[in-house]
Amino acid sequence: MATRRKPMSEINVVPYIDVMLVLLVIFMVTAPLTTQGVEVDLPSADSEPLSNEEEPLVVTINADGEIFVNTGMPRPGAEGTRATIYSLRDQAERILGVRPELPVYVRGDKVVAYGEVIRVMSVLQRAGAASVGLITDPVESLEPGGNG
Repeated sequence: MATRRKPMSEINVVPYIDVMLVLLVIFMVTAPLTTQGVEVDLPSADSEPLSNEEEPLVVTINADGEIFVNTGMPRPGAEGTRATIYSLRDQAERILGVRPELPVYVRGDKVVAYGEVIRVMSVLQRAGAASVGLITDPVESLEPGGNG
């Protein structure tokens, strides 16, 4: 006659602990990424010129920190509509409310503080811009010692 084993009445929690540790690590790594930063589609050095299919919304920050809003690429000598950081959101919301898929770009003078450009970009994102790009001048030379 075979001896019967006594049923085991303990729960093996080791697999659950392993799963919890893995989840803890995943949450610790991803939490800082979701709470900070402004999403920006930066152009690469070899980027193509903007297409003229649709006139974008362009926000310009000049060397004095003044903000101008243009629908379409700014023409030489034409600055656009003057805005403050406080009125920018209202103007962008009105424009993007009518045309939500409108591309949005920021043109900042090279002497403007980086923080001011980020501030403008975050206001545009709160106004409903899906993504905000940066407009730069074409690079003349990528060679070391070049002027670009």
